Amino acid sequence: MSRPLASYPLPLVEERPMAFKALLLLLVGTVAGFLNVLAGGGSFLTLSMLIFMGLPPTVANGTNRVAIFMQNIMAVKKFHEFKVFPIRFSLMVTVPAVIGSLAGAYAATAIPDATFKKALAFIMIAITLVTMLNPIEKLSSREISWGKGRWAIVILMFLAIGFYGGFVQAGVGFLILSAMVVAGFDLIHGNAVKVFVILIFTIFALVIFTIQGKANYLWGAVLGVGNVTGAYLATVTAIKKGNRFVQKVVFVAIMIMAIKLLLN
Repeated sequence: MSRPLASYPLPLVEERPMAFKALLLLLVGTVAGFLNVLAGGGSFLTLSMLIFMGLPPTVANGTNRVAIFMQNIMAVKKFHEFKVFPIRFSLMVTVPAVIGSLAGAYAATAIPDATFKKALAFIMIAITLVTMLNPIEKLSSREISWGKGRWAIVILMFLAIGFYGGFVQAGVGFLILSAMVVAGFDLIHGNAVKVFVILIFTIFALVIFTIQGKANYLWGAVLGVGNVTGAYLATVTAIKKGNRFVQKVVFVAIMIMAIKLLLN
């Protein structure tokens, strides 16, 4: 049986004052929010920081969802204002993503902290290897023709992506962008769909983490302020700089993830 939320102490590091830790979370959250909206992988930074600050891995996983929720409200709002948000397609792929996320979130809360920590390390390696192959660029050069077969592939992809997002969240942006390119969207519209899908399935996943007592809303809110700032900067940058700039950010994010793994 999982411990109630109140039994988890705030992640205090004795040699650092709380104001310092809050500022650190704000800075990391801003960088992560920017990366999450334009590319993906920002949650690898925030999860690592939350664990470093003393939260058990599964609680850090739930706490990160609070910030993601706040971040994506801002991102969806800005993409909608810029009129690059394909609402109908977003709603269609969100349904299988939500179904998958419920199963993934339940799996994440049911496993021990040590097991989740090992799974997170494996996932970081796997996602980095996949993104280093740069499937987004390779897929973007293909002609897109729609039919029942392609719709079935897209639905199954978002079902699997939802499970992954519900389980760990980190790196899910790369997967959604790849799926969006398969669906025939450029990276600007793909990012708009991505932040909406993640927003909706995060709501359901966060409910499960909260019920299981695996979300610290105080640190999640502090981190979320940073994520919101990064999300705002990312959406404005994406629209002003265009698709080519987003491709460069995706590439840099992939390289950062690869270097981080090599140094660990």
